[in-house]
Formats: sequence, C-alpha cells, structure tokens
Amino acid sequence: MKTFPIGGVHPSDNKLSRAVAVERFALPDEVRIPLAQHIGAPAVAKVAKGDKVLAGQLIAEAASFMSANIHAPVSGTVTAVDLQPNGQGVRQMMITIKREGDEWVPEVDLTPDLVRECTLEPKEILDRIKAAGIVGMGGATFPTHVKLSVPPGKKAEFLIINGVECEPYLTSDHRTMLEKGEELMVGTTILMRALGVKQAQIGIENNKPDAIAFLRELSKHYEGVRVTPLKVRYPQGGEKQLIAAVTGRQVPPPPGLPIDVGAVVCNASTTVAVYEAVQKRKPLVERIVTVTGKGMKTPSNYLVRMGTPIASLVEAAGGLPEGDVKVLNGGPMMGRAMVDLSSPVTKGCSGITVLGGAEAQRGAESACIKCAKCVQACPMGLEPYLLSKLSRKQLWERLEGEEVTSCIECGCCQFTCPADLPLLDYIRLGKQRVMGLIRARAAANAPKK
Repeated sequence: MKTFPIGGVHPSDNKLSRAVAVERFALPDEVRIPLAQHIGAPAVAKVAKGDKVLAGQLIAEAASFMSANIHAPVSGTVTAVDLQPNGQGVRQMMITIKREGDEWVPEVDLTPDLVRECTLEPKEILDRIKAAGIVGMGGATFPTHVKLSVPPGKKAEFLIINGVECEPYLTSDHRTMLEKGEELMVGTTILMRALGVKQAQIGIENNKPDAIAFLRELSKHYEGVRVTPLKVRYPQGGEKQLIAAVTGRQVPPPPGLPIDVGAVVCNASTTVAVYEAVQKRKPLVERIVTVTGKGMKTPSNYLVRMGTPIASLVEAAGGLPEGDVKVLNGGPMMGRAMVDLSSPVTKGCSGITVLGGAEAQRGAESACIKCAKCVQACPMGLEPYLLSKLSRKQLWERLEGEEVTSCIECGCCQFTCPADLPLLDYIRLGKQRVMGLIRARAAANAPKK
C-alpha cells in the first residue's frame, strides 16, 4: 500500500467521532469574524458599526492577491470593528455581528439539489472561488484561488484530493466524504476543469474503509477520478508526503512548490466548498468542526457558522471534564493550545480536541540522550535536535542554512523524544524568525519604485 518514503510515526488515531453524523449547530446570538482567517494579508473591512448585513454578504475584502474575502455568516447588525483576542490570546481585528434572524443574500442557492454540470471557463471558476473566499480547510488556510493560479512556465499534470485526515481524533473530513460524497465528486471535476487536467486521485488512509468504498463506487460515474487507499502513517496528509505517496515525486525544498512537480493538492472539505461556491454561489461561511476528547461526554461533528464561540461547541459536547485539561484548536499533533474559549470558529478550524489527565501534561524535560529518534521520525529528512538547539541559541543564519523552512511542523520529533524536549516549540520559533529574516532581505533587495 502506498505511503511516503521516510520518517513518520504511528500515534493512536482515537477517532471517537468517526461514526457520529454531522449535526447542524444552533446559530449563535453573536458572531466575531477575524479579518485574518487565511495565509497572507488580512482582509480589509467593508462594513462599519451600525451597518445591517445579510448572511453571505461581503464584509471584508481581500487586501492583495495572497488574501481572501470574508462574508457575514449570519444576518444582523454590525456592533463593532475592533481588536479582539483570538484563541491564543493575541488581539486581532474582528467584525462583531449581533444576529437578527437568518436572511441570506438572494444570489446564494440554499436548496439541497445537486448541480452536476459545470460549463464555466477556468477563469470564471477561479473568479467564483476567489469571490467566495475559499481557503484550505485542512488547517493551512492557503487561498484556494492562488493555489489554482498556475504560474507562467509551470503546468498542472494531476490533481490530488486530500482525504487523509491523519491527525488523531479529528473526523470532519471523514464525515464530509461520507455525507457529501457527490458534492465532493462534482467539486473534484470543477477543480480538474479549472486546472485543465484529465486525472484526479482522492487519497484516503486505510483506516477509513467506509469512505474508500463509498467514493470508489461514486467515482465510477466521474471520468478521470479514482480513489487511492494509503497506509495509515502520520503525517500522510502533509502536502509533500501525500504527493510522494500518490505519485512518487518529491517536491523540492522551499521555495519549491507542488506545482514544480506538476501537482495541485486540495483538501476534501475545501473541494466541497469549491462545489458550493461555483455551483451554488455560496461563500465560505460555515464548516464541519469535530469536538472530541476521551473525557468528553458526546464527541461530535457539528456544521458550524464562522464566528461561533468555541465555548458553545464544547458545552454542547458535554462541557469540559473535571480536572486538568488542555483545549487544542486542531488535533494533538499540530493543534495549538487555547487560552480563550470565547474565541470564534474560523475557516481553518477543523476540530477542537480536549485532552485531560496525563494527555494534558507534558513530561519533565531532561537532557538529550543522542538517540536520534527525532531524526528517524522526521518526514522531511531534517535533524530536529539540531534545529531546536540552534533556535535556543538564536543562531538564526545557521538555522536557515540547516533548512528549517522545510519543516512542516508535524510534531513527529516531539512525539518520539524520550527526553520530552519541546523540540517543535523551539523549531517553530526559529522558523518564524528565519522567515522574518528572509522577508526583510527580500524587501531590502527589492527594486525601488
């Protein structure tokens, strides 16, 4: 069975909500919408305090090519456009809307009718995706219209739909594939049309046999689309790892991109959002969020409007368990600990994982024993112990030379470390500093206007 060539780990999958059907979550009385829900420049607010808005209405416009539009998830009155804390306690610009009913802009098709045929030209498809504010919903939040805009001199050869969902606990993509399979297939053909490619593969890990069987049956009616089962191995869903597993091609180090080997990868939930944007003119204002954890009474999958307070999702799933807990935005491998549960659901929020007891505690850090387990586990062929040490010592230039920008922040190194070293924490810090240096250098060398 196919998989990527080096590194990786096998954490327990703990897919507690895999058999739980998606439930539409109650509309909140108030939503807070961050203007930065994507990689790139934050969107620019187009509304002000006191404005009336409809669900699906543009409320913040992309500030540059690498940015994304943002739309009102509910109808009501704008009560604030100001700085608010996000889940990590960092203040960022948000638009607050007090909900008044649920009235939508008229152009959005809210019927459940499946619309299969798409006769739009590639540019028209990209324009609709851009207008709808679609971004990568697996967590990366890369603007989808940018990903589909193949640079001059490059050529897309094949499309890969990422249905791997290798992060432990999370099941939002799994349920999307099972409950929105036809929409996924149509979305795949739309992406193929936009890219001008004749083949697409849907990569799914082998721990989702129901999704593999279901989509294989559906794919019989969609020319050029096939399902590729993959070995269960984290981080199989990493873009570079998935490309290597499916095609055998290796994406070059940064600034190398998947398109350099002819590949474009799109998350399964994003693909359904593309279908809704192109065929239904529906912007990205809601998504499926898994709320899970061994201490949760009812691990669940909810269809949630953006801006809904995360605390209300946790409460609906049974509330926080007693004792020490850690709440993660995302899964246990790549998720980030939250300090403010009143913060909102965003486009990149695929799940909320509540860890308790020993899972919520970090082991006491001890000295590195030079075992090299982190090196063996790294799917990018890096030396995590060295990257972490260089970051601790603030040796940024040497850290850049050791290719820290190739790190995908998967957490395999920290997962395997018997000394409980916070390898990923320091590598993330170092990577941020190095990326800052690279941007500053580029700005300094840019031609003066």
